[in-house]
Amino acid sequence: MGDNLPPGFRFCPTDEELIVHFLYSKASIIPCHQDLIPDLDLYPYNPWELNGKALQGGNQWYFFSRRTPNRISTNGYWKSMGIDEPIVSNDSNKKVGMKKYLVFYIGEAPAGIKTNWIMQEYRLSDCGSSGRSPKRRETNKQDSSKWVLCRAYERKGGSQGGFSDEDDDGTELSFLDEVFLSLDDLDEISFPN
Repeated sequence: MGDNLPPGFRFCPTDEELIVHFLYSKASIIPCHQDLIPDLDLYPYNPWELNGKALQGGNQWYFFSRRTPNRISTNGYWKSMGIDEPIVSNDSNKKVGMKKYLVFYIGEAPAGIKTNWIMQEYRLSDCGSSGRSPKRRETNKQDSSKWVLCRAYERKGGSQGGFSDEDDDGTELSFLDEVFLSLDDLDEISFPN
């Protein structure tokens, strides 16, 4: 899928750019870079089969997918890490979307074996945008709930390994990224009442 990029082009968007420039355009049916990130029904595939099917940027694969609760592939399943991270615009300081973390497990739930494959699933915020007619806003809200933009990658250094300020491909991790990725399983954490 990287064949449609110009020579020397490196696809390395921020979380905000993924939401504002790509996912919002996709959900609103606005033609913008429509052939850059492909649509992919992820769940029939294992994460190591994404090469050639999704846009590759370094050691990460990007694709649009329909939002679905079923995250089962041919050899395993994607398990949510439980907490969604809000994505906030740098300009307006408003929430523009959410990011959910998922980890790929080989085998059947709940007894699967955890792998180093991580997926960040981006979705738009539930709030409608201003300046549009109610009918248009309702249509966009319906469309936006159907689409997610996914970034999948294999974390290096083992599932129990520590994290540095940068991934192997130079992408800087936020503090929340590091916290979420360092958690083995949120089921083991007890929160006060």
